[in-house]
Amino acid sequence: MKNNTPKKIARQSAIKLGAISLITSIMVLIAIGSLDYWFYAIALGVVIEEISYFVIYRAIEDFINQRIKILYKTISKIKGSADPVINMDEDVIGKVNQDVMDWASEQIEEITILRETDSFRKDFIGNLAHELKTPLFNIQGFVMTLIEGGADDPEIRDKFLKKAEKNIDRMTGLLEDLDSIYKIESGRMSIDLHPTNIIDLCSDIIDSLQKKAEKSNVTLSISDKEPFTVLCDVNKIEQVVSNLLVNSINYGKDGGQSRVKFFDMGDKVLIEVSDDGIGIKKKDLMRIYERFYRVDKSRSRNAGGSGLGLAIVKHIIEAHGQNIHVRSTYGKGTTFSFTLQKISTEVDNLTLS
Repeated sequence: MKNNTPKKIARQSAIKLGAISLITSIMVLIAIGSLDYWFYAIALGVVIEEISYFVIYRAIEDFINQRIKILYKTISKIKGSADPVINMDEDVIGKVNQDVMDWASEQIEEITILRETDSFRKDFIGNLAHELKTPLFNIQGFVMTLIEGGADDPEIRDKFLKKAEKNIDRMTGLLEDLDSIYKIESGRMSIDLHPTNIIDLCSDIIDSLQKKAEKSNVTLSISDKEPFTVLCDVNKIEQVVSNLLVNSINYGKDGGQSRVKFFDMGDKVLIEVSDDGIGIKKKDLMRIYERFYRVDKSRSRNAGGSGLGLAIVKHIIEAHGQNIHVRSTYGKGTTFSFTLQKISTEVDNLTLS
């Protein structure tokens, strides 16, 4: 029942008791044949109603002050709010019920978040342990082979030292990516903006990845467009493009292509990195920016990488105030695209923290 204040509840109860008293009195008068005293029956009913109202109201008030106020104070302490002021002219019961329901809903939400956080922490530690364990065990195996006599053979020694070096580089890359994620998520990453020729920057990145692409039999290309000058952090955007191109090589098909294209969007430049490789399944698209999430676990681990690259890429692009998008058809290829602010004249170097 809505808007039942303590006073209203007390009055309604008192009226009922008064009515019962009146009816009982009249029935008694009828039974003894003394209806001439009906006035006293009405007066008795009114007196009983008023007395009942006072008694019931005081009982409700005591209950609210002793019980409900304690409940209110407990909730207020947990929420960190001030002690509540109870107005007896309001629907106290309804208000308490709503506040308790709201509080319970908040607790359920907090518990859900804590469980999700705990689950994420466990997954993160498990994935991190796996990523560190693989190169460490590999290095251990190479070193043990050399200790047990392999070092005496120059060919075996050079081969195993190169493999150990490769795994050390993999661990170094993982630690650097972890450091980047930490700086980004703790707000310690600074973005140093400079006017940059994005075509030249991407051309240099492609040149540095040619050998890796040749080993995978993947052709790298860049669209032949007029120069675009954008405002960006050169090192961070180099990291973005390099990461996207390395992924396109790792997931590319034999004899495939990875392309970098540029599109004039007026005040922005759209950069696309596309390939004709294995593509990404629809169910995986929403999770590719999660830390350590891998679309093809066996293939990506064989190709190296920390599993943090796309998470870092997304953070860097968003730190530039831009967005990154992906579209993919499984079995046909993937395209990542992001925008950067275009500038037409020289501007002063800016620093955005």
